[in-house]
Amino acid sequence: MQFVTGGTGLIGSHVLFELVSAGKKVKALKRETSNLQQVQKVFSYYSENAEELYRQIEWVDGDILDYFGLEKLLGVVTEVFHCAAIVSFNSGERDQMIRNNVEGTANLVNAALENGVKKFCHVSSVAALGNAENGFSIDEQTNWVPSKKISGYSESKFYSETEVWRGIEEGLDAVIVNPSIVLGPGNWDSGSAQLFKTVWNGMKFYTKGVTGYVDVKDVARAMILLMNNSNFEACKNNRFLLNAENLSYQQLFSQIADAFGKPHPKFHASPVLLALVWRAAAFWGKVSGKSAAITRETASASASIKNFDGSKITRCFEFDYTPISQSIQQTAHFFLNDLPEK
Repeated sequence: MQFVTGGTGLIGSHVLFELVSAGKKVKALKRETSNLQQVQKVFSYYSENAEELYRQIEWVDGDILDYFGLEKLLGVVTEVFHCAAIVSFNSGERDQMIRNNVEGTANLVNAALENGVKKFCHVSSVAALGNAENGFSIDEQTNWVPSKKISGYSESKFYSETEVWRGIEEGLDAVIVNPSIVLGPGNWDSGSAQLFKTVWNGMKFYTKGVTGYVDVKDVARAMILLMNNSNFEACKNNRFLLNAENLSYQQLFSQIADAFGKPHPKFHASPVLLALVWRAAAFWGKVSGKSAAITRETASASASIKNFDGSKITRCFEFDYTPISQSIQQTAHFFLNDLPEK
């Protein structure tokens, strides 16, 4: 039986869809208060038999911070897909995010070792990798280096991944995927989907930063491909950076705008302007009690240039990435279909 954490999230919901579509028995972890509506929307978008497929999921209540609960839940599990993680660039949530992501992963690794789980797939991030020098692309060998400029999210993903490597040293057979920014149908109020919502609401400014993107279905397909019995022995105890293309934010926002029939952003947001904006957003966040729409970390990221090399999986296996232009069109289509309910 497969066990999936983070099944209500962007990657986790697509992993669930791919697994049950292949006829797998799946147990998915959720909190008692979790909203499953978004998962159902994703299933309905991809399949006419969505209800039948959705019923194949065995939802179980729990928390990755509860070690003994996890140990009990993994008693009959042979494979784990660990997709759960808090994603935040709000400094006020930094400590909670690091604790949740790192301690939760440590608990799951320990419970898997205790129960003799045969295969473990961990969703890390390119944020757990370092920065390349001299214009080279970042790949699986690019080492993470601690710095005061490192985001809390990057720190949490690096140390979470470290827990998996520790588990491997203790006998766990695992594979790690490091996706870049993941695009796909999901919750429009969280994660990368907010980029689409922002463009839909009207975006006038762009930055000259560059980063990598990958389709969410590619991430799910890659995880299942790597966990396949015939492939796992060859790829276990390795990491795979998943990245389809590197685009500037201007290119991304313009393509999203085209998909929505909206105007392209026209004005360049300079580093000076970004510094003013994130400071103003932070001040307004304190006054209003709401999370800032832009933070120092997101402002810095939007102006940096990072190119990622996701070719390792294509060299090792028969795997092709979905063009990002196609991902954008499909995600925009999902968003437009969801509009009447917003």
